[in-house]
Amino acid sequence: MINTVFSACDGGSMLQEAMVRSGVLAPTYRYYASELDKWAIKVTQKNWSDTQQVGDIYNVGLHSFNGDPIDFMAGGFPCPSFSVAGKGKGFDDPRGQVFWEIVRIKNLLRPKYFLFENVPMKQEYQDVISKYLSVEPIKINSSLVSAQNRRRLYWTNIPQSGLPEDKGIMLKDILEDGCVDRDKSFCLDANYWKGGNLKTYFEKHRRQLVFSKDYMCHVGDADIKGIDSLKRVYHREGKAPTLTTMGGGHREPKVYTQDMSWRKLTPLECERLQTLPSGYTEGVSNTQRYKICGNGFTVDVIAHILKGLL
Repeated sequence: MINTVFSACDGGSMLQEAMVRSGVLAPTYRYYASELDKWAIKVTQKNWSDTQQVGDIYNVGLHSFNGDPIDFMAGGFPCPSFSVAGKGKGFDDPRGQVFWEIVRIKNLLRPKYFLFENVPMKQEYQDVISKYLSVEPIKINSSLVSAQNRRRLYWTNIPQSGLPEDKGIMLKDILEDGCVDRDKSFCLDANYWKGGNLKTYFEKHRRQLVFSKDYMCHVGDADIKGIDSLKRVYHREGKAPTLTTMGGGHREPKVYTQDMSWRKLTPLECERLQTLPSGYTEGVSNTQRYKICGNGFTVDVIAHILKGLL
């Protein structure tokens, strides 16, 4: 059982939820967290009032833990520095420097077990991280346990026995209302609160949108030449079978935009994508709820990894 935990870049403490869910924590465990975002801290303290916040990771040292030896250390160091979807500056990005703080603290604390997460990245960055953590990452897509396509790398020394079982959860299963044109959500990120438009949704595969069930839902693709977004066919009920050809007439795409109604995912739906308890992020603005969900772990993925401790 794990008695003491240090979570670097803790966010809204999804790690703590996963540790409780997986049953690896001792009854009187102590949880130390490094986080600067006041709204994420507020969510953490609402859900886990005994969490001990230790402040800026750059100031963390042995003095931060009240003399406790740390059994388990984890963290998700900032992704934008390494993401292939971003500028990919890696360790040249100031945010990328946080990784070296994680290495420093890990070497200082010498935890028995560790777990660190980040996005798929250039092989050269992955190799550096693996070298300093002394393990190769495992690759898990959150789509196995949730309705979200979220591919992540996990560096851990916890014994593993394979990938999580596919639960078969689809995007339509987590909606409060409405319908969707795909089985799995695009990856949720911290910028989801900014919203999106139909162009980025269809052509750039970003910012998951939901179509009102009273309006148009994508039900198939027309068999015509052109970009994918021009092939989409919509139906008011959203229950028609997939269309593969157009039934005569004009060859232009059958997309009805004048009556189309779409919306962003709700904060509750975003919690469900991250397999959080309903209402986990309540108590802060919707903007902050989106950010906290986008920055966090998929709880059931972490719980699966942690079960290697049992």
